[in-house]
Amino acid sequence: MESVSAETSGPLAQLADEIRTEAWTLALSVVEEGLREDTIPPLARLGRIGQLGDMPTFIAELAEHLVHPKPERLHRGSPLAALVRDHAREREALGFAPRDIVTEFLVLRRVLWRLVLDRSTDFEASDVFVFEERLHAMIDSLVTECVVAYFDRATSELAHKARHDPLTDLLNHTSFTHELELELERAKRYSSSVTLVFFDVDDFKEINDAHGHPAGDQVLRRVAQLLRAELRRSDLAGRMGGDEFAALLVESDPNTGETFLDRLNAGLSELESGEAGVPLAISAGLSRYPEDGEDTGTLFAVADRRLYEAKRASVA
Repeated sequence: MESVSAETSGPLAQLADEIRTEAWTLALSVVEEGLREDTIPPLARLGRIGQLGDMPTFIAELAEHLVHPKPERLHRGSPLAALVRDHAREREALGFAPRDIVTEFLVLRRVLWRLVLDRSTDFEASDVFVFEERLHAMIDSLVTECVVAYFDRATSELAHKARHDPLTDLLNHTSFTHELELELERAKRYSSSVTLVFFDVDDFKEINDAHGHPAGDQVLRRVAQLLRAELRRSDLAGRMGGDEFAALLVESDPNTGETFLDRLNAGLSELESGEAGVPLAISAGLSRYPEDGEDTGTLFAVADRRLYEAKRASVA
């Protein structure tokens, strides 16, 4: 049955050509059915182009699959799967819930099946069966890809939130410490060095008291942005709590930490004169593996002690 119905000159090929030619009209039918009785509520908020989305493209792919079924077209990682994921992401950005996106494809199946029934007198029963089988397989694949894409994104977002500070989007204390431990293991394995930079914002409590917590939060966000901008791609940054930050400089030499702090202080000077709106300065302490210690606790303790030595020296 499959070999007979796969011929490109029979009724199924003619139907595929009609579907391909009428892709935009059929997509409009999907939109109209989605709007009817509020089946897909977010559609009502969009203009016509937004309502159609990538539906005409999906319909053309379905037509192609009807006469030239290729299992790889339905596999994850295929161009069609990537198109479906992009469609789902765009729909979510427009306020579609996952059920709305799934419903959209189920409506598409109904619209196409209705077209087949309207032409059913032109087909053999075997052709109708093959079309139905392929249509269901394709729509099921699209729906599955949408659902998987949604859960992939949701899982990724949850994992990101679990590892990052919500105010600055830097690594949180636990995640930064864990990454430092991993880098120390690599440094020991390959006999390399790493530098830990630990610093806080001077007079942060006074900034909060004088300008309010929103201003304090803005200072922390801007310091975090500056910190991130000064790092190499291989380096890491974290907010360790309150106004305390840390940076991990991998594959570093003895001067790397001081050079990094010079750039950071230069950037803070620009913030002080412009965007921050309040004077900004930091006190910092550096520690290095292996000279100052071989574990995270020791490196933090050394950096913390040097931070407070720098702070006392600045007010002496």
